[in-house]
Amino acid sequence: MAVTLKLENVSKSFARVETRDITTALDDINLEMHDGEFISLVGTSGCGKSTMLRLIAGLIVPTQGLLTVNGEKIEGPDPSRGMMFQKATLFPWLTVENNIAFSMKMRHEEKKPENKAEVERMLKVIGLEDFRKDYPAQLSGGMAQRVALARSLICKPEILLLDEPLGALDSFTRMNMQDEILNIWRQTGQLTIMVTHDVDEAIYMGTKVLVMEPHPGRIMGEIPIELDYPRNRSSSKFVEYRNQILDMLHFGSKEE
Repeated sequence: MAVTLKLENVSKSFARVETRDITTALDDINLEMHDGEFISLVGTSGCGKSTMLRLIAGLIVPTQGLLTVNGEKIEGPDPSRGMMFQKATLFPWLTVENNIAFSMKMRHEEKKPENKAEVERMLKVIGLEDFRKDYPAQLSGGMAQRVALARSLICKPEILLLDEPLGALDSFTRMNMQDEILNIWRQTGQLTIMVTHDVDEAIYMGTKVLVMEPHPGRIMGEIPIELDYPRNRSSSKFVEYRNQILDMLHFGSKEE
């Protein structure tokens, strides 16, 4: 079934306890996104990127406006919208493999041969086959983040929301995981929306990059990335996109 996500005139404000004033995190956001798209959200801290993901996930409600999936209002969390947070949110009493298989267990499907094989595949993808029986407290931060990512991917939700999913990984593991996320996305065709502070990552992975500005959070640019996969990070077109985005964020090179 085709998936269409719409944000119509969406704003989100928060009350500040200390000063008793109102902060507008997002202001009048209008977007339409579809399955098969990989949307990268970039912008400086405080521009509302993570707030937008939490609204789509149904974890918070908008102050104004409407969010819908296929015309149905988003009114709370749903398994069809999977989200991975900036920090690994693992169950401390479950082993690595049981954390990955948790959603299957909730559906009483963890014993199916194909699902057992999928858990094994994800363990290999994240390079933690030898740590399958370990608990989260025994893992490094980067290892825990890999487990959380595998748990999000294995569910194959219709909409996958990634909030800085690779920030805790070393550069080599990060690039491997970028490719693995893209491989799964290309197989499933799910709508994927990713927050990242890494402009190169946004270009490498996204079919479109949304550039946001802060105070209040608004979208100041939508840039379709017209490059074939797999992408060459050093190609002239890739560098051109990088410079365009950095200029929009006011980090471009300054002419003398």
